[in-house]
Amino acid sequence: MILLRPWWLLALPLLAALALWLWRRGVDAGGWQAVLSARMLGGLAALGWLDRRGRMTRLAPVAGASAVALGLAGPALPRAEVPVFAQSDAVLLALDLSASVTGGVEPRGLADLQAAAAQMVAGLSGRPVGLILYAGEAYAAAAPTTDPRVLDSLIAVLGPQTMPDQGSSPAAAMALAGQMLAGTGRADLVLISDGGGAGLPAARAEAARLAQNDIGLWVLSLDGTRGTDAAALARLGPEDSAAATSPKAVIAGLERAGLAGNAELTMLRYRDLGPWIAALALLPLLARFRRQA
Repeated sequence: MILLRPWWLLALPLLAALALWLWRRGVDAGGWQAVLSARMLGGLAALGWLDRRGRMTRLAPVAGASAVALGLAGPALPRAEVPVFAQSDAVLLALDLSASVTGGVEPRGLADLQAAAAQMVAGLSGRPVGLILYAGEAYAAAAPTTDPRVLDSLIAVLGPQTMPDQGSSPAAAMALAGQMLAGTGRADLVLISDGGGAGLPAARAEAARLAQNDIGLWVLSLDGTRGTDAAALARLGPEDSAAATSPKAVIAGLERAGLAGNAELTMLRYRDLGPWIAALALLPLLARFRRQA
């Protein structure tokens, strides 16, 4: 469960303070309770000249307002079946197949790369996902597709001999991603790398160009990324945040970014329980309309 509009929860402390003030206020007699005895107040209440509602009844409006605030906060559950919009929801995975990943420096680098890519594909189920492979140059391996089997089969056969060239150029991968996503709606690029070449000016320039074209850039740091490479890789991401080392963190970020400012897409992906919770405000308010003799 998530909250679509969590800022409405800020109303709850104010309502709690109001409830405390009403509870401590005591009998509502228009100020006369300060000068009349309790026996006289009871007699006036028996005659119907004072508000005979108890404290709990007087708190009914606050309880109703609290239910409304919770409903406006938008608790929501993900829908089992989500429609796909290929022109505004695509994700490209750029896999670093340089020598530092596929062998030599980090023997487990290739296995870690394949595992991270497979987790990303599984976690983005329902969204069109494409694949870019890069070393010294970048190549489009798969256009965005909603069939994870296509990508899984490609990821499984990656090896040290897959790329025909040497080097590590994330700038080339970002430039190719910009071309593949040109003319689409909002999209995202996930760079899965050990950080090689991320500190070059060309990589920073391409990252800025992606941001100008409303293409989100996310960096997933492979296990074994160390030192200046890790720092350079982190600076490619949004707001210079540290590069994520878990696919789950990147998937969660992609989910938040995809929903930001898009109310229609949010309603399609999540079942908003807010109206039902806000409707519970009617229950405490019914006490305000009870028939009195």
